[in-house]
Amino acid sequence: MAFTRILIADSSSLTVVGAETLLKARADTSITKAENGDELLALAEKLRPNLILLGDRFDPLFDTLILVERLLQIAPSIRLIIMGVSTEGLFIRDLFAMGVYGYLATADDLSECLLTAVETILRARPYLSPTANAEYLVTMQGSYRDWQLDAEARAILRLLASGCTPSQIAARLNLKRRRVYWVTEKMRTRFGAATNEHLISRAATEGFAGFPD
Repeated sequence: MAFTRILIADSSSLTVVGAETLLKARADTSITKAENGDELLALAEKLRPNLILLGDRFDPLFDTLILVERLLQIAPSIRLIIMGVSTEGLFIRDLFAMGVYGYLATADDLSECLLTAVETILRARPYLSPTANAEYLVTMQGSYRDWQLDAEARAILRLLASGCTPSQIAARLNLKRRRVYWVTEKMRTRFGAATNEHLISRAATEGFAGFPD
């Protein structure tokens, strides 16, 4: 077995301890823990781990997708497993489209799926825990499976959360106002939201907390 470097980043100390305990049973494995988003990015660049276990509520100053983007920019070969509260199939789909290899729903028993997930992903194969897999399959059969929350949509979402009007967003992002309305409506449908306030709340629930600039 090749030596494996694993970096753990999760806001729940119980999850970190549980994951660390399980992974210590794995031969030829070193484990490092990050305390916040900035430290995670620094350790990823310094250590170049084979695999990162990242909690979807790890740091309120980083939404999950932005943190994933930055990690993969730093080290494109890193294999990422997200441990998440959300079981929204579209959110999971967005993560996989960005380059994440695995998703473990916190509703599933970590002790039953973590080691299998690690071994599967180190062989460059994707892994979804049972609950995440069920939700993902339902989503991929739906009409919005091909629409992704891209950089433009996330920028509009962050500005909405900061209190900007559609006209202000259009000016700041150099977009036509009808484009802002169209993307916002797509996001409402994607998150199942009736209003912008509901959209922001649902997005935060899925791991976009903080909406950093």
